[in-house]
Amino acid sequence: MNKNSNKIPVIHHVAILGAGVMGAQIAAHFANAGIKALLFDLPADQADKSATARTAITALAKQKPAPLARASFCSRLTACNYDDDLEKLRDCELIIEAIAERRDWKIDLYHKIAPHLSANSILATNTSGISISSLAEGVPGSLRSRFLGVHFFNPPRYMQLLELIAHPDTSSHVMNQMEAFFVSTLGKGVVRAKDTTNFIANRIGIFSMMTTLHHAQRLGLNFETVDALTGTKIGRPKSATLRTADIVGLDTMRHVLQGVIDNLPDDPWADIFAIPDWLNKLVEQGSLGQKNRQGIYKKVKSEILVFDPATGDYRKRKVKIPRKVEKILKDYKNPQRLTALRAINDPHAEFLWAIHRDTFHYSAHLLEQIANNARDIDFAIRWGFGWKQGPFEIWQFSGWQKVARAIREDITARKTPSPTPLPEWVDTIESPHSEQGSWSASAACYQPRSSLPVYQRQRWSETLLGEAIPQHKTLFENEATRFWLTDNDIGVLSFKTKMHTIGDPVLNSLQQAVDLAENQLRGMIIWHPDEPFSAGADLKSFMPVAMKSILPGNTALDDLLKRFQQTCTRMRHSDIPVVAAVKGLTLGGGCELMMQTDRVVAALESYIGLVEVGVGLIPAGSGCMELARRASLLAGEDDLFPHLKKVFEVVAMGKVAESAQQAKEYGFMRESDIVVMNKHEVLHAAIAQVKALDAANYRPPPKTRIKAGGIAAIANFKGAMVNMHAGHFISDYDMKIGEYIANALCGGAIDTGTEVDEEWFLRHEREGFRALIKNLKTHARVKHMLDTGKPLRN
Repeated sequence: MNKNSNKIPVIHHVAILGAGVMGAQIAAHFANAGIKALLFDLPADQADKSATARTAITALAKQKPAPLARASFCSRLTACNYDDDLEKLRDCELIIEAIAERRDWKIDLYHKIAPHLSANSILATNTSGISISSLAEGVPGSLRSRFLGVHFFNPPRYMQLLELIAHPDTSSHVMNQMEAFFVSTLGKGVVRAKDTTNFIANRIGIFSMMTTLHHAQRLGLNFETVDALTGTKIGRPKSATLRTADIVGLDTMRHVLQGVIDNLPDDPWADIFAIPDWLNKLVEQGSLGQKNRQGIYKKVKSEILVFDPATGDYRKRKVKIPRKVEKILKDYKNPQRLTALRAINDPHAEFLWAIHRDTFHYSAHLLEQIANNARDIDFAIRWGFGWKQGPFEIWQFSGWQKVARAIREDITARKTPSPTPLPEWVDTIESPHSEQGSWSASAACYQPRSSLPVYQRQRWSETLLGEAIPQHKTLFENEATRFWLTDNDIGVLSFKTKMHTIGDPVLNSLQQAVDLAENQLRGMIIWHPDEPFSAGADLKSFMPVAMKSILPGNTALDDLLKRFQQTCTRMRHSDIPVVAAVKGLTLGGGCELMMQTDRVVAALESYIGLVEVGVGLIPAGSGCMELARRASLLAGEDDLFPHLKKVFEVVAMGKVAESAQQAKEYGFMRESDIVVMNKHEVLHAAIAQVKALDAANYRPPPKTRIKAGGIAAIANFKGAMVNMHAGHFISDYDMKIGEYIANALCGGAIDTGTEVDEEWFLRHEREGFRALIKNLKTHARVKHMLDTGKPLRN
């Protein structure tokens, strides 16, 4: 590992000690990042002593959500045991201990492995709450400066937050190196937490969950109503409160609560953390939540039932929220929402005010003890619990001093669970976040963002309320897009449409941007500050044009499809390098646009696919042609059919790649395309790609003819569909759509191996699309998608 703290450490080998669910998934995420990992566990009592770890690695491929971005990444993991393989630790730059939360077991393990580590190895413990200083006392002296705490959130691949915790002897160089490594190489949002019980996210997040349960019980609200009120309506995940507990695991939640009870008996809110009888009952009977499909909720056939503490059994859900409360909640951008709820004499409104008030109160009380500044608390809750805004952001948005006065009134009136006064610093500031930085209660000043060089790679980092937004020169802007300048000579086109859908205004802007870039700039990037990359064509504006096409002689649809195709393919044929910088959903027309760029830079967590079959259509923005072109290039002089078969299955089944790595397997991305672990580094990497292509005297790739699968390949695909139809795997209409897909991918009824130009394939795309758009079953699929956001298979 390099010793220059200004560089991101290059780590080639890691070891994970502990092959439980968490340890195995941490190892999997290192594999996602291209790092070989040794997964250790106790020796099994059988011939294969590494059987325990080997079983854990095998299980990774079956888990949902998938810990591995590509199933083949399992090959980067090696099963080990403590009897035979300790010497392998000498080659590991980083060792992460992830065994059970027992201090004595952890310290025993440190002493066992210490003689086998190299002089520069870093040892980290993945603990959710044991004091790092307490554990450091048991670490051999020479290793102590290279020992720290890392707290991954579950599941490690998907949860952005990673808490980094030092003890007094941890080297600042090691902390800086590890922060840079976890941010860039593993794609994490790193927060440095103070060494206190449950650190930052769990301390505040679990408190928020428990005060929610406290007020729900006090006001007589059932579990399902609590979840209806504390999910997306208030800027939190769909899983809300109780469903989140099921996802985390009720046994894990109880363990965290027990840690607070054992270690924080003097917490002024200690009563809030009391473990409910119903939680003990569920855990003791083995109802642990999502991990065994029964917890607070359970699914019986097609119905979701909820646990009722009053009866000790499951029942149907019953939710009823007063209209006056719903009306306030709908206006999400109104900063007066909380004070409006406080003014209503209704238990649902009182509940919502109380759970926010208590979380603000607790966060302010703890800021000096647990975090360096308000930013770290807000990001910890955003990244660890999925809130759109952290508690200090919500408080600031709702009126800092106005809400503070309301909290004091409630404290005086003894409406709060604790009589603890708000800290004095609350009165001394106008807001916790500003352009100067975020408030630090311990330093009594605003602290700016970290100056570590790794953050220079985040050209447009995630901002908090009150922080300055990056400013760049605008080249042109309209209702649908903005084309702006970065690095003086590279243009960035950002969509402003809902879900970044593509309609005529976006197509026009793409053409205008390429015109401008070809004349004045070094290259062009398609990138948006927010997700997704693009949900595809704008169906709402598309359908009126499509309906007119039914009329004899009307060419509006064909003209629109041609414009879509010509705009997409122009990205590849333009005189300047065009790079797609992708994060999040990239579907349908968005995927087609992406595939036509010279290079794709995609965040690992990008979900990419041609899903037109779900609305009864086929890709007709150049997607079929591009997949056929790539199949032809890959086949060369070899048999074309295996390459076409692979992409036909992907398109006909509407498969969506569940990572950028899987998008390479499916053919949507090329092996030469770039996968970035941290989504905030996508723009930085895209800029680097434009510069590299330009520096190599970029010229557009020459137009080549495409070898067609023709009649023979179409016949093969039809035969396969007949078998699937006979097995009831696809409907009559699925089979009809599949035939049009086969026709477009194979170039129609021509001899196999015939070489034709791109326009030949593009014409077959349009013909298939036009034929399907006239069918009432397609209309039903489109309507269902627009109404529900879900595909209809009719």
